[in-house]
Amino acid sequence: MNGNINSRRKFIKTSAGLTAASAFISPFNIINKFNIVMDIKLGHGDHTYKVIKGWGILDAGKNPVNDCHEMVQDSKGRLILLTNETKNNIIIYDKSGKLLETWGHSYPGGHGLTLSNEGGEEFLFLTDTKRNQVIKTDLKGNEIMVIDYPRVTGEYEYPGKFVPTETAINPANGDIYIADGYGSNFIIQYNHDGEYIRHFGGKGESEETFNCCHGILVDTRNANDPTLLITDRSHMQLKRFTLDGKYLSTIPLPGSFICRPVLKGDHIYGAVYRSTTQSYPNSGYITVLDKNDKVVSSPGGTEPIYKNGELQEQRKDRSFLGFMHPHDVCVDDDESIYVPQWASEKTYPVKLERV
Repeated sequence: MNGNINSRRKFIKTSAGLTAASAFISPFNIINKFNIVMDIKLGHGDHTYKVIKGWGILDAGKNPVNDCHEMVQDSKGRLILLTNETKNNIIIYDKSGKLLETWGHSYPGGHGLTLSNEGGEEFLFLTDTKRNQVIKTDLKGNEIMVIDYPRVTGEYEYPGKFVPTETAINPANGDIYIADGYGSNFIIQYNHDGEYIRHFGGKGESEETFNCCHGILVDTRNANDPTLLITDRSHMQLKRFTLDGKYLSTIPLPGSFICRPVLKGDHIYGAVYRSTTQSYPNSGYITVLDKNDKVVSSPGGTEPIYKNGELQEQRKDRSFLGFMHPHDVCVDDDESIYVPQWASEKTYPVKLERV
């Protein structure tokens, strides 16, 4: 982390200390349909954050959202949000929350959003759970390629069995990995041109299978040996595979139904759309794992505790009501976190500024 960010954090921490008495007297937040009206400090250890009130709130009559599913940051620093609201499937912000651009009217099941860089040119991969397709676009919304249901695998009798939730792109060769998280739970690998290579996984209870492979990431932290990190959401786990689909290991996350792993620096971030083994509403939070696959912070959730090397069950910290069902995280260059949410009363993303 560079000196500018460290200096900025020290300034924020000093300022926060001066107002701590007033800021944290009431350990709760009040949220209405479009705004959070009180700040609170979230997280644990070195990964602590404050909520930025009112970030990204737009005129819902002109730029509505439904489920805010995922968000990425492009090389220009713009924040690109995907919603399944067809009046504007893509909403593009700057980091201050100012609206820059909107496009997209044909993605009623807009769900997964991945950014790829191909020789300096950036593209988006959208998964659409209603169209049963993966769509590659440029940053203006022009469609470059469409991947239909993978009939070639022999696993799919008709398009409706393919309900893709996420993609990951191998930066080394452009290979495309599609997670069929709401369908048949296979991971399907294609080359850069959309030609089928292999598939693996499927629904099951074994180490090699999944129950909702909702998210997927090419983990490049070990440059000599990149791997796939895949969500096994209903089992509250992340699973690691080789790039050719061989199972390696499991990372248990008891209590945390994590949507997708997101890489930033040496850490993996993820949105937990609900917590605990008993379902209750508005119980999500964020989780942060270090390079050793250990949870080090859970903004909006209970403190991560390990006993005999095993993470203890986590759940929502009820002192913060701003998270309902977090569906993704986007971590910017200042290490602020933006949190789009599913089934959360059509609210805009929440911004957490690292302190």
